Amino acid sequence: MAVDYSLYLVTDSTRQILGDADLVRVVDEAIKGGVTIVQYRDKQNDTRELIRVATQLHAVTRRHHVPLLINDRVDVALAVGCEGVHIGQDDMDLQLARKILGDKAIIGVTASSVDEAVAAVEAGADYLGLGTVFATPTKENTKSIIGTAGLRSILTSLATLSRSVPTVCIGGINADTIQRVVYQGSPKTKPLDGVAVVSAIVAARDPEQAARLLRRRLAEPPAFAAQINLTPSQDLGELLARVGSIAQRVAQQKPLCHNMTNLVVQNFAANVALAIGGSPIMSSNGLEARDLASLGGSLVLNMGTVTPESLKNYLLAMAAYNATGNPILFDPVGGGATSIRREAIATLMSSGYFDVIKGNTSEILTVLGEQRVAQRGVDSTPNSGFTAEDKARAVKRLAQRERNIVIMTGATDYISDGIRVFAISNGHEYLGSITGSGCTLGTTIAAFAAVERGDRLLAALAAILIYEIAAEQATQRHDVQGTGTFMAAFLDQLYAIRAQSLKGDFDWVAAAKVEHIHI
Repeated sequence: MAVDYSLYLVTDSTRQILGDADLVRVVDEAIKGGVTIVQYRDKQNDTRELIRVATQLHAVTRRHHVPLLINDRVDVALAVGCEGVHIGQDDMDLQLARKILGDKAIIGVTASSVDEAVAAVEAGADYLGLGTVFATPTKENTKSIIGTAGLRSILTSLATLSRSVPTVCIGGINADTIQRVVYQGSPKTKPLDGVAVVSAIVAARDPEQAARLLRRRLAEPPAFAAQINLTPSQDLGELLARVGSIAQRVAQQKPLCHNMTNLVVQNFAANVALAIGGSPIMSSNGLEARDLASLGGSLVLNMGTVTPESLKNYLLAMAAYNATGNPILFDPVGGGATSIRREAIATLMSSGYFDVIKGNTSEILTVLGEQRVAQRGVDSTPNSGFTAEDKARAVKRLAQRERNIVIMTGATDYISDGIRVFAISNGHEYLGSITGSGCTLGTTIAAFAAVERGDRLLAALAAILIYEIAAEQATQRHDVQGTGTFMAAFLDQLYAIRAQSLKGDFDWVAAAKVEHIHI
């Protein structure tokens, strides 16, 4: 039997998930809606009851020509004559299960790490169930939550093996997460063969429609990826030639820039957004996000002041903007300073998609999971021995992992989309001596990302250049005597470049100091 793993249903017979519904009916409807393989999982009932239900389920799955697997219980699979089993790391040994069931049986194995996945492939597993991807109430005592980053890491390692087996991912997969998991967690070298769902179908009022929705989502790119140009220009000269026109479009379109940022920089961020031509709104109320996200702008999620309440609001806003496909910039301010901030980053990274992640060296390394020196506060703490090449490689790795744009700010900024890497040497030291310069750079990037959707790296590059060239111009004014006078002059120069660009004069771009880094 040829096996289609694309929409894999794992059942749950608990009252918490199944409720009063009849499991056999749920499975029948789910297959009508597009489920391609079923695993019967029941950790509570005795053997007699398992065989009774499995026999009924197998009658349904055979009628639809869909394989039925039994979780863990090789004896039940033998009793009902179904197509195979799925075993976990703590269940029966794979070789013993194969000896009992024979070569024709489908035997899948759960893996939550590279080592477990490789061992299962080498032992002869027919497919792998990878996870748990996200936390889920249907499975207790999970050894680890691997997230999309862990999923991608396992799949990348599997691509190097001589034997290839199908893979599905499981854990917290539903209509809201299914597209993001496939987009972020599935590398081209070893894409997922399917996704496994539990409560998204079993707990649904209409299992058939729930399955249809999941299949439809599987066939479509997520909203936030739908407009991305998959073959962006590699030529730096060509990219720089387009920078001025993007600044012009920002001034013309006045994109909404929704800032969820700390109180310290709200006024400055609003002024910067106005100076470049954006339309700022400062709202930390996640309940407003759905309405704001529908207006076609962008979201800045600045973690400057993180509390349990702000975290809840961030999650609401992320969901709203991801649903519409409008860009989100994440600024993990002070991410390496405390365990609370590190935990907040982990929660946010696993809960949605960020089009752009911007931070200083310590913050980016914290997101990447490679922080070397504890961060003191929101300022950038130099990482001992961390070279320019290290920085370039770090942004590229994180961008590849998250399939987005990553910017590491500093005296030289490094930016990557996972393929291209650029170093930008514009700016002035005054930017590092005023409150909120990094935060308001995020506001600028988000505004540019709202109007340039096809090449998000180009949008970020253009935003960094207008911001840092304006800073250079401001310091050249005779009335700038220090950081206090610099702030006012900086806003003036942002406005001047905006006015210049609006007229089609892009001469300011000639001051760009950008290098294409080949690594």
